[in-house]
Amino acid sequence: MPVIFNEPLSFLERIAEYMEYTSLVEQAAACDDPVERLELVTAFAVSATASNWDRLGKPFNPLLGETYELEREDLGFKIVCEQVSHHPPVSAFHAQSDVFRFYGSIHPKLKFWGKSIEITPKGTVTLHLLKHEEVYTWQNVNCCVHNIIVGKLWIEHYGSMEIINHKTKHKSIVNFKPCGWFGKDLHIIDGGVYDSSGHKLREFYGKWIEALYSYDIGTWENHQRALHENGTSTVKGSEDSQEKTISCNQHVPGQRLLWVAEPKPDDSSQYYSFTTFAMMLNEVDADLCKKLPPTDARRRPDIRKMEEGDLDGATAEKTRLEEKQRSARKERRRTKEDWKPVWFSWRLHEELGREDWVCSSDYWQRDWDKCPDIF
Repeated sequence: MPVIFNEPLSFLERIAEYMEYTSLVEQAAACDDPVERLELVTAFAVSATASNWDRLGKPFNPLLGETYELEREDLGFKIVCEQVSHHPPVSAFHAQSDVFRFYGSIHPKLKFWGKSIEITPKGTVTLHLLKHEEVYTWQNVNCCVHNIIVGKLWIEHYGSMEIINHKTKHKSIVNFKPCGWFGKDLHIIDGGVYDSSGHKLREFYGKWIEALYSYDIGTWENHQRALHENGTSTVKGSEDSQEKTISCNQHVPGQRLLWVAEPKPDDSSQYYSFTTFAMMLNEVDADLCKKLPPTDARRRPDIRKMEEGDLDGATAEKTRLEEKQRSARKERRRTKEDWKPVWFSWRLHEELGREDWVCSSDYWQRDWDKCPDIF
């Protein structure tokens, strides 16, 4: 695929964008109420989709053995990602702080539907709140890019996200609604929190590009009833289904704002619709360069050249790297040598009851002798 369809980030760097709103996890860890904790964890899960709005460039496919790390002392976390498999493509990640562990693997599946591309991010993510000894798991929802042949490109998420607290057995369900014919439900999310017996405790409503609110069930039902009696709906349709036109704030008494998306920079449209957080992902200075492994995505010459505006150079480097990867695969096949990831291993995930990619503890010791030559 020509690099003109890409954005100058690796998919591993896109995974790191999940960490933009980790303050929600910090808030959840400080809560004593398990329902409030689950609400905030749910908001964190939803927030990961927000940066996708209007991000129509494809991230670069990671090379086998490629890594990416991000250490944010100001936000109190660090994360490492590794491309652990090429066929099928699987990216594993592990983030940690003083209050949580967050990890998982993602195996994106793409389907072409003529005028659109559907991306299914297969894989389970896990959040461990250390203080409460609680483990939460969920899977991300589908994403679709429309009008890939002709017309204005636009993006939507749809599907159901179920976040489970494996200790208390509470769960939340968030429904990402498909746009529909007239755009009435574009970006809309709703759902609720349930106890271990399936009794609904709280209501959710919002937009994945904007905010998520929580409501008392009785108050929300009264609000909906009043709207129905007045002949109105929760949201109005939009004449242009690709535009964000109406706030999801319903001004319901007692509503709780769980999360609100940070506005993008004024010049975001000139930089692949990046968020402020995304704009710093590929930055590297002399001190950081000394610390990074030779496999870090910041060292990829094709991405760097694209970031600098050299599309011809980016194309040449992308071709060279792909050919180098194919040659390495042929050599392993000749010597009957299996590829082994450096920082992740295939082990039992106790909560899932099956094996998954689990990070070893020695990445942050920064011994790069085992790193392959991939660039």
